[in-house]
Amino acid sequence: MRKPLSEERITGLHGAGGEFMQRLISEVIVPLFALKSAGPLGLEALDDGAVLSPHRGHLVVTTDSHVVKPLEFPGGDIGRLAACGTVNDLAVMGARPVAVTLGLVVEEGFPIRDLERFLTSFASVLSELGVAVVAGDTKVMGKGELDGLILATTGIGVAEEFVPDSGLEPKDVIIVTGTVGDHGMAILAAREGLPVEGEIHSDVAPVWPLVERALSIGGVKAMKDPTRGGLAAALNEMARKSGVGITVREEDIPVRPEVRGLAELLGISPLNLACEGRAVIGVSPDKAEAVLAALREHPSGREARIIGEAIPEHRGKVVLETGVGGRRYLEMPLGDPVPRIC
Repeated sequence: MRKPLSEERITGLHGAGGEFMQRLISEVIVPLFALKSAGPLGLEALDDGAVLSPHRGHLVVTTDSHVVKPLEFPGGDIGRLAACGTVNDLAVMGARPVAVTLGLVVEEGFPIRDLERFLTSFASVLSELGVAVVAGDTKVMGKGELDGLILATTGIGVAEEFVPDSGLEPKDVIIVTGTVGDHGMAILAAREGLPVEGEIHSDVAPVWPLVERALSIGGVKAMKDPTRGGLAAALNEMARKSGVGITVREEDIPVRPEVRGLAELLGISPLNLACEGRAVIGVSPDKAEAVLAALREHPSGREARIIGEAIPEHRGKVVLETGVGGRRYLEMPLGDPVPRIC
């Protein structure tokens, strides 16, 4: 009697295009993505591509590869991270996610049970949003040629009105939808085994439910998700692309005490640490309070805050008003202080 595939391990044959690969796809991968909204030419057809039905509005496409270490961390895993990272890139462009593709690159010897668990996490995010997996690919690398698993994705969304990250104007209000630095610090603490007072969990979550609320109110001028480089990188990029300055108040930026404490101990600014479930939203001043209220009505947006505004001075720069009354530039980070966070 043949044992369940989930009790086996990946071999080179699972990526060779034959029976082993077909069994992996048909028995493990495809059943996890049961949503059939893509129609007969979606993933379940096991074809080389997918035909998407036309939608009104702007078609938005994004692509990403996910190489997080460790593969599982407090608050999430590589599957949840890959799904959220993909749909969030669409959401902050004003696009409702409708479909994704998924490429798997797996190291020989990787436990299929773990692969199944991570793909279940991936599928659960998409199911929550009604997003279909419409195409995929699987490759197997030799033992030692890869650090476990890579998930490569392409996301497709539809935006009634495209929202750039470059649309800020002076007096527009800057909102962040929740605490910052959670994901980067959760990864660092898990990877290095750092002692933590309290618990630090990744914020990894889809932001479309929040973005949809903001768009329904109106007045949204620009959006960005503060992933690599954190809030500091996102604000600097928005300022540069919009040709405005941005001033933010340090005391208004939500940071969990556990994240702040460990960051201070390590000499890292929490404003440079990645988020994976937050959005930075620029809103016209007449709509800011209404947008903030709508965000806070959702469980993922309860910690949303107005943190600053766009200004005509200091074009392309971000000015941080510190908690002690000083002012300094919040510089664009040279890189994320925690590598392999997504």
